Amino acid sequence: MTGWHPHGMRKLTSLAGLLVAATLTLVACGSSSTQGQGNTTPIKIGVSISTSGDFSDDGKALQQGYELWAAQVNKNGGMLGRQVQLDIVNDNSTPDQVTTNYQKLITVDHVDLVVGPYSSLLTKPASVVTSRYGYALVEGAGGAPSVFNRGIKGLYDVSTPVENLLLSFGQMLQALPAGQRPQSIAYVTSDDPFTEPQVDKVKGLLEGAGFATAYYQVYPAETTDYSPMATAMINKHADVVIAGTQTADAEAYVKAFSQQHYNPKAIIFTSGPDTGATFSQAVGVSNTEGILFPNSWWPGLKNSRNQQFVQAYVAKYGGKADDIAADSAEAYSVGEVLQQAVQQCSCVDNAKLIQTLNTGKFDSVQGPVQFNSVGENANLPAYLFQWQKGGIACVYPASSATGSMEYPKPAWAS
Repeated sequence: MTGWHPHGMRKLTSLAGLLVAATLTLVACGSSSTQGQGNTTPIKIGVSISTSGDFSDDGKALQQGYELWAAQVNKNGGMLGRQVQLDIVNDNSTPDQVTTNYQKLITVDHVDLVVGPYSSLLTKPASVVTSRYGYALVEGAGGAPSVFNRGIKGLYDVSTPVENLLLSFGQMLQALPAGQRPQSIAYVTSDDPFTEPQVDKVKGLLEGAGFATAYYQVYPAETTDYSPMATAMINKHADVVIAGTQTADAEAYVKAFSQQHYNPKAIIFTSGPDTGATFSQAVGVSNTEGILFPNSWWPGLKNSRNQQFVQAYVAKYGGKADDIAADSAEAYSVGEVLQQAVQQCSCVDNAKLIQTLNTGKFDSVQGPVQFNSVGENANLPAYLFQWQKGGIACVYPASSATGSMEYPKPAWAS
């Protein structure tokens, strides 16, 4: 859906100016004339989603999570006795369109609430718009440090902070017996604010621990030809590959490595393998064996909310639990936290909602949620996952592990 662009300004009479000022005040507070007691009009929630462009696979998974949450809420009576209505617009995976979309959702569609898009790259411009109008922006897929170091108010991420996600893998490599530790590591990442902080932080950790760097390359996020990086890593024969990816480049690297019979002892991607069936169908189920990825959620997470989510997802969309993308769980978690905050403040007034989110404690399919001073859910642990026998096993931390890490990684099937 094409976003609306703001029209040019024109002179106003004094009376008209007062009317516009009053209207903007209501918009800034996320208020509406239908917010009183006994109100049964739907609560409109706006969201910009990447249903096309580079992030489309993740965006579609995010949309499934939001839509499943809304369906579950409405099935159980809605929020504050009102049904939830999602207003979804496509951003084509571009920052400019995200800006246009949230501007339209707030000032034209007059949504009551908003939730976040996919990726840190798109969350940054979205949060500029929502903060300008005093809206709370709860999101689950935009946790890069650069999102939270700008002093933006009313921004909250329900997931683990991005830059901490690969640290568990670095710790596992350090814990290996001396005879099994890799001799060299290749690092490659797009310059996306989601991927690069993860790779750079674990690179610093491992270099400080004495691990040699065989290759390090940062490439533009808009890259579509990944063969130069794949060829360079193959030629370096590094024992381990740590790659900052989205879905397309992760799939491209697996195909290139398998075709050239380059089989590192361990391969970890920041994103791609977490899309479940989308990833396994793209590279072949047999070629997923041993591939690692970090995340703050997986289908086997042992809490009652998650078990209910997994059952509801499979009932609505089909497939099996391991086919569920983490993006869907992150979006569902956003809905859960937003719902609890609305219930705690008994309102959809964004100013009051922000106060509640700043101080409240919440729960989600990913685990407990409590925001720090900048809006991060800093206490949520990072888990490490590995594709094993066509499914996904949690291999770290030990307290949650459902299997042991396959190391070295098995050979490619084809």
